[in-house]
Amino acid sequence: MDMSNATALVTGGASGLGLGTVKEFISRGVPTVMVDLPTSDGIEIARELGELVTFMPADITDTEQFDAALDTAEKTAPVRAVVHCAGRAATVRVLDKGGNPGDIEQYQGVIKTNLVGSFNVLRLSASRMVKYEASVEERGVVIMTASVAAWEGQIGQMPYASSKAGIVGMTICAARDLARKQVRVNSIAPGIFDTPGLGRHSQEVRDGLAAQVPHPSRMGVPSEFGHLALSIVENPMINGETIRIDGAIRMSAR
Repeated sequence: MDMSNATALVTGGASGLGLGTVKEFISRGVPTVMVDLPTSDGIEIARELGELVTFMPADITDTEQFDAALDTAEKTAPVRAVVHCAGRAATVRVLDKGGNPGDIEQYQGVIKTNLVGSFNVLRLSASRMVKYEASVEERGVVIMTASVAAWEGQIGQMPYASSKAGIVGMTICAARDLARKQVRVNSIAPGIFDTPGLGRHSQEVRDGLAAQVPHPSRMGVPSEFGHLALSIVENPMINGETIRIDGAIRMSAR
């Protein structure tokens, strides 16, 4: 995808993988809309990053709010690339330690944000892209965020793992669905990355997680995720794929 005379939009863009992706786009001179919750530091971060970045507060499960973010992006140029990084996690087991059924409301909440939210971002973004004139042989690309947990979910990751597995299943289906419209759909499945979510753990826990990665034996950094996202955007033959970026890790049960 040629990103000259185009804009990018990144959800979850005020921190972690999303912020790493925003920085990659603007390093190439691409105007980028950073979408995140109103409670995020998006306003301040966008100001620090400069005039190429615009912050739009939005809940990705809210159609009206996300449409407003797309409207803002289109004021600059067609939205040719959308990278969807927003998501959440919660610990839910099939049965809790007392043998009681797992929390269904927690499970449903994660599914709504991660899986239903991904479909909302995908459908609304694609509806804009199909109206654009094709740039060479494509109109746009949507990249969603899965996880290695889609295949190797650990104990307690029931809602997160199943939501990410749903994104993997959605990817090839959507790519085939939108092929005639010349819109590509891919997903990235990160392993252990140094994001604010892991920042809440002790250094000992963080070091233990990094040691599980075969090579390089460390946590990934957001810029590496962003670099892969940009590579997918730039390569028109990458379509319908979920690409692991994990240093060859295969997660253990715990």
